[in-house]
Formats: sequence, structure tokens, C-alpha cells
Amino acid sequence: MDSTIDALVEIFSWVGFGLGALVAGIALIMYLFDGTWLPTRGVLDDSDHGRVVRWFDEDGGVNEAHLTHEQERQLAGKDMADIFYRRGGRARMRLTQGSPAVRAVAYLSLGLVGVGVLALIASWVLLFSRG
Repeated sequence: MDSTIDALVEIFSWVGFGLGALVAGIALIMYLFDGTWLPTRGVLDDSDHGRVVRWFDEDGGVNEAHLTHEQERQLAGKDMADIFYRRGGRARMRLTQGSPAVRAVAYLSLGLVGVGVLALIASWVLLFSRG
């Protein structure tokens, strides 16, 4: 029975650390591909195809992006909004500086590493409680 528990704790520690490191690497790659997002103030306006936001980029160019349904709901009743636009990308904006997908993958990696840490602590407790 003790060897079964030891094996399970060992498996959880290796899987937690290994998979956590792999997912953290994926999160890093996603973060690098996400690019740089700069803050600015956007003006909201109605168009024939729904609401749009217009803003000036760092080079002085005017950009425009159509709002998604979720963005429209978040910005309902506003004439201006704080937004983030992608440096070097035209018509790309979002309401958060960090990507929600990158954040979710990073939290998943932290959770997996946390499982590895808890399994390692449990392994030490079992080791020293028997000795």
C-alpha cells in the first residue's frame, strides 16, 4: 500500500513539473507572438455595419476597428474608451493589454506546477514520517 501511494505521489510530481514547464513554454511562445499592445484613447461611433472605434496610433495614423458584440456590451453608452492597439497592426484593438488566452495558459501552467509542488511536499512528508 505504501509503495502505491509513493508511486502516485511521484507520478503527480513529475507530471505536474513536466507538464507545467511545457505549458509555461507554450504560454511564453503565445506571449511573444501576441506582440506589443499600446494604450490609447478611442472614439466610439456608429457606422452602417455596427459600432466602430477610431484612434490615433503612435505614428499619427488613424485606425478603425469594428467592435465585437462583447465589446459593444462592455462599452454601451460610452463615447470614448481606453483601448489597446497592436503596434504595427492596422485595425487591431482590444480592451485589455494582456491577451486572455495567454493569461489562461499561464494560469494553467501555474496550476500544474502547483500540483507538482504539492506532490513533492507530500512525498517529503511521507518520507520523513516513516523514518
